[in-house]
Amino acid sequence: MSADDWETHAGWWQRHFTDGVDPEYEEQILPLAETHLAGARQVLDVGCGEGQLSRRVARRGAAVMGVDPTAGQLVTAAARGGGVRYTRGAAEALPFSTASFDGAVICLTLEHLDPFEPAVHEVARVLAPGGVFCLFLNHPLLQAPGSGWIDDHILEEQYWRVGPYLPDDVAMEEVSPGIRLPFMHRPLSRYINVMADRGLLVEHMDEPPPPPGFVAKAPEYAEAATIPRLLLLRARKHE
Repeated sequence: MSADDWETHAGWWQRHFTDGVDPEYEEQILPLAETHLAGARQVLDVGCGEGQLSRRVARRGAAVMGVDPTAGQLVTAAARGGGVRYTRGAAEALPFSTASFDGAVICLTLEHLDPFEPAVHEVARVLAPGGVFCLFLNHPLLQAPGSGWIDDHILEEQYWRVGPYLPDDVAMEEVSPGIRLPFMHRPLSRYINVMADRGLLVEHMDEPPPPPGFVAKAPEYAEAATIPRLLLLRARKHE
């Protein structure tokens, strides 16, 4: 998906996933970000989109900077206010000085970047020693390509099938009629090792179940509600 495509579909994202519409953000992602970035005073939101996560973190008093390559997202972000500053930029070339933040977050963005390593390197560069980094991912294992709920009427078994986990995979998924997005699957070790190489050491991990609001809107997922869709890694920057 090109940068022009992201511009084209900015409005679709805003309508369907922001401003209180999406239960996974409202009931799960935003509260987790607020909790795990508590205490950080200068926070960078990489791939901020229209700024809903940035605004949530700023509510606790942090000075938040949002950066995104999509002008259509940043225009809406600025209009929605919330005391956040925004700038246009790419994750792999952040326009900030070294060690200028004590908190950083990337939420459901690395799955769309190939390669993803430069973005992690840049976060490590702009994060001060002792700073916290929160990374939200579609669960790399349980949401691997080909994974899903199986209701086997022949064997009379129900289970969650895990698709090929170890190989990297790139897929264009039609997330809405006429809207296709690239999703890059990688095993979790890829992310952990790149972070560790840059001094970002994981100190906490969350694998929350799908929130009630999501299950209510997607009742076909109710039987698989013990399978997480989301993974949160919280890392600390070491020297």
